[in-house]
Amino acid sequence: MKFLDLAKVYIRSGAGGAGCVSFRREKYIEFGGPDGGDGGHGGSVVVEAVDGLNTLIDFRYQQHFFADDGRPGQGRQRTGASGGDIVLRVPAGTEILEEDGETVIADMTEVGQRVELAHGGNGGWGNLRFKTSTNQAPRRANPGQPGVERTIWLRLKLIADVGLLGLPNAGKSTFLAATSNARPKVADYPFTTLHPNLGVVGIDGAEFVVADIPGLIEGASEGRGLGDLFLGHVERCAALLHLVDGSSGDPMADWRTIVDEIGAYDAGLADKPRLTVLTKIDTLDNEERAFLRDELQAVAGGEVMLMSAVSGEGVPEVLRTLRAQIGARRARARREEVSEEDAPWQP
Repeated sequence: MKFLDLAKVYIRSGAGGAGCVSFRREKYIEFGGPDGGDGGHGGSVVVEAVDGLNTLIDFRYQQHFFADDGRPGQGRQRTGASGGDIVLRVPAGTEILEEDGETVIADMTEVGQRVELAHGGNGGWGNLRFKTSTNQAPRRANPGQPGVERTIWLRLKLIADVGLLGLPNAGKSTFLAATSNARPKVADYPFTTLHPNLGVVGIDGAEFVVADIPGLIEGASEGRGLGDLFLGHVERCAALLHLVDGSSGDPMADWRTIVDEIGAYDAGLADKPRLTVLTKIDTLDNEERAFLRDELQAVAGGEVMLMSAVSGEGVPEVLRTLRAQIGARRARARREEVSEEDAPWQP
């Protein structure tokens, strides 16, 4: 299955059915009066977050979604049938945006969440509705309301606990392949990863989801390389794992490049808990390891861990640290939810 995280969709709700002009015509009933029924309601367009999807590939082959129109009313006070709704099924984590690509209509973060995007038109009134004491034989009926037509964007932001950051060939895909059952492409040339990958990582009986995104380069925020659009997939992560290649020749400059790019992207990524790890230490001797770690800690202003995804050295320690950060973030989120629920009501 191909990965697609952005799709443009055209939707239209159904128009309401027209009301009916009709009069009761039966033998021995001289003044039957009006009996035209109302038109049926048009169908609505609804989006629903479902389980089992992790891509928007279905919307590459179908971009137009039109709900059914309501049927017109009929005589004998019969209301027309309502049009059927149409449901757009999207993965959890999908944002619904206006045509400008910036205004957020809805954020589908939970499985089962439903949002109405276009309401169906109301059916028109039949002439029975217009009967009064002074107008007992109305010959008018309303047309149905037209449907709502709009263009929207669907943007998928994967829901993961940890997001991997780093330059191309920093070892992100190797780390994901070594710690989970995911099998991302691994090769010795830049931009091996062209689309995000998810993997479930386990340590000490606990599991969490890790998202690997294509590498960033200097100027990615300006469109260089693959750009920084993929950073949207780590916006929802509880923690970020910043991998720095220890064999690159200048790990400190590599670290600054990534930090500058996530700062330019904004969206709160710079404020998320971030663990910096010096990778590929199997290519370094003990003296080089100690020197590079001290230099990187001075630049990063925090702890730097050492790891080799190939040999497995340092991997369990990194996973335990990530697990602790995720647990702390979740506990803080729960406390905030409880405090909001207990807050006194204010007008």
